[in-house]
Amino acid sequence: MLRERELDRFFADHFHRTARRVEVRDSYDVAAERGQLDRYLAGEPGPDPNRSTPWLNELRRDTAAGKRWMWVHVVRSPLSDYMRMALEWGYPANVRAGAKVRILDLAERPQPALVDEDFWLLDDDAVLVVHYGGRGQFLGAEPAPAAKLSRYRAAWDGAWEAAEPLSRYWQAHPQYHRGRAA
Repeated sequence: MLRERELDRFFADHFHRTARRVEVRDSYDVAAERGQLDRYLAGEPGPDPNRSTPWLNELRRDTAAGKRWMWVHVVRSPLSDYMRMALEWGYPANVRAGAKVRILDLAERPQPALVDEDFWLLDDDAVLVVHYGGRGQFLGAEPAPAAKLSRYRAAWDGAWEAAEPLSRYWQAHPQYHRGRAA
């Protein structure tokens, strides 16, 4: 199983054009996000939309170099508080930095042929299956065997086609916006 340092090396070796991500969890335990959910739920101001972080700077550099970062987050409404925060505070910053993000709400759209695990599809040639612990903490990632590549390509294609752009999904679901959620 690859840890963070090995994961960076894997990306360097396999990501030259497109990094496509399917996420299926309704929450993640990310060190950089700790405390943000409490701030979000308390009604505190969101992050500065023009902030620079190593991650957002990487997205900007890659986009300027012609690389594409793309996500589909598979959800089932009603959304968790974590997902509401991600859709209002997290993903929009990624989009402003150049990423393409779509949301697939399985409560509203037919389910395409999916795999029920998080994964990265890099340049259509390599797959990393990402593993998490019970609280959503990153455990590691492992390359999928080449024989399973077509399965992950099909899952990506189906999810991307069935999903809708983040801005359209968020605009159509004001009930989840921070000021309106019950």
